[in-house]
Amino acid sequence: MDKLIFTQSPAVTIATNTFINVPVILQYDETPLILIVQAQPAGYTTQIPIYHSDGTYLAKVIGSRLFPTPAGEKAGLKLEHPPKMTVCKLGDRTLFEIIREEAAALKTRAELHAPDGYFVKVTDAPQVQLYNAAGSALQIRGITMMGCKFQNLRMGVWIKKDGSVAIGVS
Repeated sequence: MDKLIFTQSPAVTIATNTFINVPVILQYDETPLILIVQAQPAGYTTQIPIYHSDGTYLAKVIGSRLFPTPAGEKAGLKLEHPPKMTVCKLGDRTLFEIIREEAAALKTRAELHAPDGYFVKVTDAPQVQLYNAAGSALQIRGITMMGCKFQNLRMGVWIKKDGSVAIGVS
């Protein structure tokens, strides 16, 4: 007889909005930056590609494990594990924090580069910020959404380098 495994749908809070059973939490153009992947037998975990500001692919972080590329090893990318957290650092700079709030619930803060050098910043504030390679903030059009719940979608937040943003993409 096969075993039955019951897992809860993962819930991720980003920019005060909660995404439940959404596999791609944050995507920049065609590059997913924060994903939720199934990890047997643990259920679900995060997957985050790490790029340098020059576009160099440094590593992939899956859950609490770091898989560096040779460039990532050379750069000194590292993970730290304070209680109920995973923190990824490059030197003294924190690239992202994942906080485990309860079973199958994560809260994420991130400062991630996209492959073309754009910088995406996600904080506890109800917004996602996008900066071009020169460090200039790009205007993201639309309304401010706070404390919303999105469930069973293909993508949570989709940012494009033209400054447009879509939230709750099916």
